[in-house]
Amino acid sequence: MSDIKYPEITVQLVGQDGNAFNLLGLCLRAMRQAKLSKEEQDAFYKEATSSDYNHLLATCSEWFNIE
Repeated sequence: MSDIKYPEITVQLVGQDGNAFNLLGLCLRAMRQAKLSKEEQDAFYKEATSSDYNHLLATCSEWFNIE
């Protein structure tokens, strides 16, 4: 069993611009494409931006399948 919240959503972060805003945008775009609710997108954004850059990366890994 996976600990990833949305293992069916894959986000390509490796090889991308590592700017925090870019990474957030990639994840939010994937959420919109998967038709997740605005409330769920807002919850992800709030959690991902609640601390530092390492927390952002950890949150992305907890919510999505990262490649």
